[in-house]
Amino acid sequence: MIEMNPLVDISEAEYDRFTTFIYENFGINLTDKKRSLVRGRLSKMVRERGFRKFGEFFDAALNDSTGILLIEMVDRISTNHTYFFREPEHFEFIQKEFLPKYSNQEMRIWSAGCATGEEPYTLSMVFDQYLKDHPNCGLSFKILATDISMRALEAAMVGNYVGERVAHVPINLKQRYFDFSAPDSYKVKDHLKKIITFKRFNLMEDTFPFNKQFHLILCRNVMIYFDKVTRDTLVSKYFKHLAPEGYFLIGHSETLNRDNMQFKYLSPSVYRK
Repeated sequence: MIEMNPLVDISEAEYDRFTTFIYENFGINLTDKKRSLVRGRLSKMVRERGFRKFGEFFDAALNDSTGILLIEMVDRISTNHTYFFREPEHFEFIQKEFLPKYSNQEMRIWSAGCATGEEPYTLSMVFDQYLKDHPNCGLSFKILATDISMRALEAAMVGNYVGERVAHVPINLKQRYFDFSAPDSYKVKDHLKKIITFKRFNLMEDTFPFNKQFHLILCRNVMIYFDKVTRDTLVSKYFKHLAPEGYFLIGHSETLNRDNMQFKYLSPSVYRK
């Protein structure tokens, strides 16, 4: 019996070379326990490109002058699981604690590791609702939503989601902010997209190219893939790019290193500069 879609073998040396490159360039810490996951996610791509050995494919990705093959390879190993109103306590904090502190200014927000867009669109809904409830607050909003995965960003820009992704959106907000494009399919309305800029960005860049500071940065459930050194370096860069007394939100399963605490701890996963 012929095996359908056989997995491409990855030798120990090839895997070590690959994981070292991924760590040094993208900060993702792929331990030996992730070897079967990497093999499973990349085998189809290797075969589709006509290679029999993973090492040959990896060489081709590194030598591809367009960078497309490398981007697609990183896409395949990136995890983009998310949904609307994930960790709802954060959005309650934004509504009740964060936004009332400001008035008459343009708010700059960064959704770092935005995956397929559920987080920035949730933020856009929260801000739109706040403006409706507080028409004289004088606030306006700009959201920067970044991710390493072009595939995820392309899905985010389309803004079309199946039922399980919007399961936590209250029914009144579904009716207000989505068009029903097909049975059990929800498309984000255009006015939510207007304040969001989607952009591919590698968090491992030595410097961040932002001229203005942010009032709020969300990097939730992203740093769990990084080791301690990478996390600490990244947190320091976030601190630099936050406005005075700006807020920093991380995932509930994450913590900051208290040995080198730059931020003021407010509550689990909520910090202030």
